[in-house]
Amino acid sequence: MAKYLISFPAAAMVVRNAELERASRDSHAVIEAAKAAGVYVFGGGINAGVPVVRVSGDGTVIEGGYPSGPELDGGFAVLELPSRDAAVEWAARLAAACRCDQELRVFHFDPAS
Repeated sequence: MAKYLISFPAAAMVVRNAELERASRDSHAVIEAAKAAGVYVFGGGINAGVPVVRVSGDGTVIEGGYPSGPELDGGFAVLELPSRDAAVEWAARLAAACRCDQELRVFHFDPAS
C-alpha cells in the first residue's frame, strides 16, 4: 500500500464564519472515519504563527523558506491506501468536508524508511 498526501493551501479554504464550525466538525469526522478504517497515518495543519526557517547541512539557519517554492500552509492528511482510486475517494470526502478542493500526491516508496 502507498501513502498519499491529501492537502490544501490555507488560501483555498474560503468559508464564511457561520460555516467554519461545521467545516471543522465535518473534516474531523472524515479523519475519525479514516482512523476507524485503519488508513490514517497522520495529519494536521501548518502553524502559520511560527516563522519558517531553512536549515543547511552545516547548521546555518536562514529565515524564510525556499524563495522559488510555493508557501506550505493549510491542512493535510497522510493516509495509507491500496490504490489511487481509494485516495481520490478519501480526497473527495475531505474536499466536501473542508469546502475546498484538495491536492493529492503519492509518496515515493522507500523500503528503507
